[in-house]
Amino acid sequence: MTHKIHKIHKRAFSYSAIALAVSVNLLPNVAVAQENSAEVGIEKVLVTGTRRVNDVQDIPVNIMALSASQLERDRVYDLVDVSKWVPGLTVVDQGGRTSNTIVVRGLNTDSLGPSGSNSGGGTVATYLGEIPLYLDLKLTDMERVEVLIGPQGTLYGAGALGGAIRYIPKKAELDLTSAKVYGGVNTVSHSDGTGNTFGAIVNFPLIDDTLALRASFQHYENPGFIDYAYVVQEIGVSNPQPEDEDYDANLKTVKDANGETADTAKVSLRWTPTDDFEANLNYYYQDQEVEGRSLVHQESFNTGPYESGLRVLEPNNLKNQLYSLEMSYDLGFAELVSATGFSQYDEIGQRDQTDLLLDFEYGYESFPSFTAFTREIQEEETFTQEIRLVSSSDGPLSWIVGGFYNKFETYATSEEFTPGIPEFYGIVRPDNLEYYSVLDSVQEESALFGEVGYEVTDQLTITLGARFYEYETDVTQGFDLPLLDTLYGAPSDSLEPNLQSNGASDDGSLFKVNVGYEVTNDALVYFTASEGYRIGGVNSVPPCTEEDLDNPGQALCAEPDEILIKPDETKNYEIGLHSTWLNNKLIVNGSLFYIDWTDIQISGVTENGGLPITKNGGKAKSQGIELSWRALLGSGWSTQGTYAYTNAELATDELDFVDGDDAFSGDRLPGSPEHSLSLGATYETEVFDGMPLLVNYGLTYTGDVYTRVGLRDFGEVLPSYTLHNLSMTLSGDVWDVTLYAKNLFDKYAITSTRSGREDIREVAGFDVRSYGRYINQPRTVGVEFTYNFGD
Repeated sequence: MTHKIHKIHKRAFSYSAIALAVSVNLLPNVAVAQENSAEVGIEKVLVTGTRRVNDVQDIPVNIMALSASQLERDRVYDLVDVSKWVPGLTVVDQGGRTSNTIVVRGLNTDSLGPSGSNSGGGTVATYLGEIPLYLDLKLTDMERVEVLIGPQGTLYGAGALGGAIRYIPKKAELDLTSAKVYGGVNTVSHSDGTGNTFGAIVNFPLIDDTLALRASFQHYENPGFIDYAYVVQEIGVSNPQPEDEDYDANLKTVKDANGETADTAKVSLRWTPTDDFEANLNYYYQDQEVEGRSLVHQESFNTGPYESGLRVLEPNNLKNQLYSLEMSYDLGFAELVSATGFSQYDEIGQRDQTDLLLDFEYGYESFPSFTAFTREIQEEETFTQEIRLVSSSDGPLSWIVGGFYNKFETYATSEEFTPGIPEFYGIVRPDNLEYYSVLDSVQEESALFGEVGYEVTDQLTITLGARFYEYETDVTQGFDLPLLDTLYGAPSDSLEPNLQSNGASDDGSLFKVNVGYEVTNDALVYFTASEGYRIGGVNSVPPCTEEDLDNPGQALCAEPDEILIKPDETKNYEIGLHSTWLNNKLIVNGSLFYIDWTDIQISGVTENGGLPITKNGGKAKSQGIELSWRALLGSGWSTQGTYAYTNAELATDELDFVDGDDAFSGDRLPGSPEHSLSLGATYETEVFDGMPLLVNYGLTYTGDVYTRVGLRDFGEVLPSYTLHNLSMTLSGDVWDVTLYAKNLFDKYAITSTRSGREDIREVAGFDVRSYGRYINQPRTVGVEFTYNFGD
């Protein structure tokens, strides 16, 4: 059975639908019938973000949907691309080496830089189909991407502090045999390599009208454009900072060292044995091999604009797998939905750790060939089960009720190696292991949730929602300094991390009120008050003993107030408008919002040993406006645009908030611009006796961004920038050829920083390179070809 549309709207079909959405977000796609464009409006887009199937223009919530045709037309391939067309959404572009931080409506307090986890920043829930899973997916064979802006705690639970992002893959089609192959090549300015993409999508029935299979595969390769120009020839032997005449004997240049390859695959089996039942069994796979960071060191080490000063290569391998079973059964009065998912994430990487150890009082800087590196391994497993009932009656009362369970397990190790140091100290330590940490954690969350809606009149609808949740987290973590232990007489292979186990649990409730009112058949206004939360927990760091406090330079421990992490919560108040004009040729949507954020979770380090922890701050607030529009101009022309203004700032004075510095009420939050803008234009015509030609142009503007709260502790302002994209697609009966240019004018933009400018300094003759700047991808020009087989 296919999902039922919850409500057949009374308004004319021309208003129908589209999607620009709700609070400004939805940039619908436009599909104009060539033969009679004067009578056809903007295309209708259906979404399921409210757990019902609805036209996005007809629901009083803030949701944006990028449909399959828009993803293709605007060349949207990942979350960074998605964020360019979603007002209020920022994805901090740091290349493929690390998880890019996601920021919604400015809800971020951490300094810009790698998130160091597979969490995406923690304030936005991400879903693949019905399953919560953080994954910066390479977008292929997607039906659409839905973005719910604002706290979504009642339906989406923990992690939806600022919003939720849903990847909706295409299902297997029961009555279609088809196949598509595609491929392309591209060149990147300032790179010596060539990129490529190729893939295939197949769909075929196995049993007529009841069982079908859909599968896709894609290989993606980005050649890289950052040269690692100061890589040591042999760690612990080569001088990392030699005189010019000794460069070749000690250092080497690795060209285009931030390249990336990614292989993705999806297999979906769809079964509909009766009109009332449907099951979809899915497998997703993504394997990313990233060579290094998109990081340059012009300020800290006088490199070129596309050069890194890091001493060792920093490869990283990230692998995601998801198995899911989604089932629905029509009970008549309601639809019963079950979503079961099991995911695995594996990561193994290497990074330069020299600068961090130079900052500690270990005396390593007295060794002239000192270079250190870290090897990090992380494994995650997640099991998710959600069951819900969604009413399907035609009366004024509608409801949703469900239960949710999630178990998240993490095992991670971090090892720091200092080759050459044991010999320099006159000890035997063959593994050169200086630091070791291990983390083993289990987090379980369960919840009951529901919503009730009532149509008070034909124009007025009121919806109330609630979620009652509880969670439990258990963490075991340990640290050791093996090199130091050996120096003080321990065996040369000793490894005895001081394991510490801690646990925490909590429960709570969240609520939502939504009111929608149809002013006219073509104008819908709404008000929403909603809540969101993020799970708390513990930092499982050994508590400090008296002996630790007597020797703080070598202590790895936490003070009592550095162990517990409280949940943080958001309260959102929003007024929005969806409107359609000129017989569905123009859509204008917008929203005004205000958010209170309390008990903010922020990144920090322990007073003793500088161990990474999460701690709680005070309060912040965010307010702003989000707008979007879409228009059909006739004669083959259409346009689209978005604008967002976000004013996010601290609401209380906070001591020791930003890396030891105080922060104050009114300090602007980092990570997202106050102003952002996107504009697009599309022209469709025919050439060569009837062959369709589509020309698409897009402009995205990102305003200036703070790197740290209120510019405290050497924070800085990253300048605004504008990017231009252009593509042309020529189509035949079964093929398409596209010529494109991303970042058409080769704009050089700073997207993020690593560390702060206080790290532009020397330690005993070593230039510290902790500070660096992440930059965007230069101009990329390519051609792609698609060929379709099938019915």
